[in-house]
Amino acid sequence: MTECEKMQAGQWYCCLDPELDALRARARRAVHAHNTCPPDTRGALAPELQALFASTGSDCFLEAPFHCAYGVNIRLGQRVYFNAGCVVLDTAPVRVGDGTMFGPHVQIYCAQHAKDPVERAQGLEIGLPVTIGQNVWVGGGAILMPGITIGDNATIGAGSVVTKDVVAEETVVGNPARALKQS
Repeated sequence: MTECEKMQAGQWYCCLDPELDALRARARRAVHAHNTCPPDTRGALAPELQALFASTGSDCFLEAPFHCAYGVNIRLGQRVYFNAGCVVLDTAPVRVGDGTMFGPHVQIYCAQHAKDPVERAQGLEIGLPVTIGQNVWVGGGAILMPGITIGDNATIGAGSVVTKDVVAEETVVGNPARALKQS
């Protein structure tokens, strides 16, 4: 099994692999095209970046700059909005539901590196999927950690670090993110 196949299967893999390097280089080219194209020419999403993603619904808009690791694992619903400076490290599937919006500098991480320093130095990591429901608001500077699911209509406060699943309709804030109590 190749390292790419291991990554796609959700197994531990070595990220220091020529095939994965080539996939990351392809993503960097698409990201560069998106980030450097004049906004009037680029539109909502540069064609190179849209072609890279697994799927994009209608009326998605990604402000520049934007960054992703591979792009091929990103699935966007309809009317998804990413503000400037967002980063998606998509070593596993990232699914974003319809009508979801991200403030500036939101970061979505799928990669989890080996905790053992020897294994980490060898490039061992695993990708855990991130799933975000419909009509979610993710405030600026929030970080979504590997393996989490955020339910429909949830709100993630600015600067929050989400380490656990967030249920539908819930508002979470802080580091680590915790549910706000309803009054």
